Amino acid sequence: MGRVDDRRGERGGSKPVQRRIKRGVDVAVAVVGLVFGCPGMAVVAAAVAVTMGRPVIFRQVRAGLHGEPFTIVKFRTMRDPYGSGGRTLTDEERLTRLGSLLRNLSLDELPQLWSVLRGDLSVVGPRPLLAEYLPLYTPEQARRHEVPPGITGWAQVNGRNGISWDERFVLDVWYVDHWSLLLDARILLMTIGKVVRRAGVSGTGVATMVRFVGSETPRDESR
Repeated sequence: MGRVDDRRGERGGSKPVQRRIKRGVDVAVAVVGLVFGCPGMAVVAAAVAVTMGRPVIFRQVRAGLHGEPFTIVKFRTMRDPYGSGGRTLTDEERLTRLGSLLRNLSLDELPQLWSVLRGDLSVVGPRPLLAEYLPLYTPEQARRHEVPPGITGWAQVNGRNGISWDERFVLDVWYVDHWSLLLDARILLMTIGKVVRRAGVSGTGVATMVRFVGSETPRDESR
């Protein structure tokens, strides 16, 4: 049935036990990633500082589990939002060559391992979106917050920013209903392939993703 096929067979086992295992895996991945990734993150931080100045880290409030707000951290990929004469720049103008490379390789996401270690994020789950979107969701779309958000997720490996908001939310809710450790493992393997192919990094005609304004008329997002 396309992307949203029935995989209820992957749901076996005790969910509470699986959730504890999932959290243990998250902590292990975060610790290993931070320890072995520190030299690479230091290089990226230096490159961002040289090409874009400070701050090196981009912070933004996102909606987490049950819609609770938390601050997500990424390596900065864009210049300041205002150009000469105070003109507001588009995302395409703000996104630097280094920033585009970091996004294509998903290296801008590395600081989020700290959020995984803190428990704000999981390695796998629906991507955390802007907290200001919360009033715009339908009750069904809001179900994406029934599980912890993740660095990668079912929507990310099935189109990422190249799919519509409605498609993304259908995939997110499908993940909530079908979650299992086996599905998480499958998503992680698919994520590696997506990163290698650099697929779905941008929305159609924009540098990032169109802004969500409800299920009917999305418009361009600038941040």
